[in-house]
Amino acid sequence: MATMKELLQEFHKYIGFWRKVSPEQIQKFIELLQAIEKPGKLDTKTKELIAVAISVVAQCQWCIAFHVKTALDYGATPEEIREAAWVAVLMGGGPQLAYMQLVEEALKEFAKKE
Repeated sequence: MATMKELLQEFHKYIGFWRKVSPEQIQKFIELLQAIEKPGKLDTKTKELIAVAISVVAQCQWCIAFHVKTALDYGATPEEIREAAWVAVLMGGGPQLAYMQLVEEALKEFAKKE
């Protein structure tokens, strides 16, 4: 299995590829991402915690890597990220419990060591 850092690198590699072969589509997607992630009634950290939970429900390992790292970058604690992921387990059951291990792996790789 690839590490979370490798998954994130792979994802960014394809973003670069799509900038070349599908520039309009990827640019519009990035604009949508930026519009949704900017602070509004919810701050960006809260939005990223929601995205972590949805990533677990969607069973998307690249999404888990991306959103755990981004949530940490916006000041979420490992405990907050874990709690958000547990909400996904509540809603999805056993399959989402299996994806909790990817959240833990991402936290191990991306959480800043104090």
